[in-house]
Amino acid sequence: MNTILPSWADTPARQRVIDFVTMVTVEGGSSFIPTGERIAAFDNDGTLWSEQPYYFQLAFALDRVRALAVDHPEWSTTQPYQAVLENDLQALAAGGMKGLVELIGATHAGMTTDEFAAIVTDWIASARHPTTGRPYTRMVFQPMLELLDYLRDHGFKTYIVSGGGVEFMRAFAQDSYGIPPEQVIGSSGVTQFEMRDTGPVLIKLPQINFIDDNVGKPVGINSVIGRRPVIAFGNSDGDLQMLQWTAAGSGPRLMGLIHHTDAEREWAYDQDSYLGRLDKALTEARASGWLIVDMKQDWLTVYPE
Repeated sequence: MNTILPSWADTPARQRVIDFVTMVTVEGGSSFIPTGERIAAFDNDGTLWSEQPYYFQLAFALDRVRALAVDHPEWSTTQPYQAVLENDLQALAAGGMKGLVELIGATHAGMTTDEFAAIVTDWIASARHPTTGRPYTRMVFQPMLELLDYLRDHGFKTYIVSGGGVEFMRAFAQDSYGIPPEQVIGSSGVTQFEMRDTGPVLIKLPQINFIDDNVGKPVGINSVIGRRPVIAFGNSDGDLQMLQWTAAGSGPRLMGLIHHTDAEREWAYDQDSYLGRLDKALTEARASGWLIVDMKQDWLTVYPE
């Protein structure tokens, strides 16, 4: 059994990762990268954990609607809430982005940031995936957990750069990935300072502040990290600009795509998927020689046992 990345099959993908890390961390080598410059950025949904049949943060929002419905009887006849309460995903999808934004506003706002973090933590501890029955934190990818550890052992600082809500991910990123909250970059809503009798708080408002997806990912990286990543991994077209931004830097770079090809152990989808579509990024990865990790061929296991 391999001691380095043991859940990865002995394929060129695994060897390419090891060769790259070795190349940039050997002092005196022509490709050596100082520790302070070793930045690795990872998408979350579909890259570090599964994202089917819908994003896990959406599952959280749907559960929150059901939990709050007792205080909102009008929701039973008002879309998009009615669709959630009737488990009508087709009607929910018909509401488009406007409906989803309304759901996020109703379930993620009107509370302090600490209250929201506690709600997410409680949900993560008890919620189960609709098809596997696993806790969502057991839907993380074991090979990627090993990769994160391997990189940190070699002086890399690992970041999440995701379209998901930053405060949602910060509630579990440390426990699930070993990534502290200050190294999580994501989409955010507007927050407002308020002084209460018990002290100062930050209130979550139902307005969008920043979308950390597509062209937003390099912007978020520059704003928060201030350095271009040396390594970047994604799984969809939403990660393309982050990978392009990483590739454009000088010196050695490693750009990786997780290709969902395993319908038995996970899901198989790419160019025609309604979720996590991998089309333009896959074309560019093949043309530019980026690393494409084939889940079926390159991983011995998918989830933690």
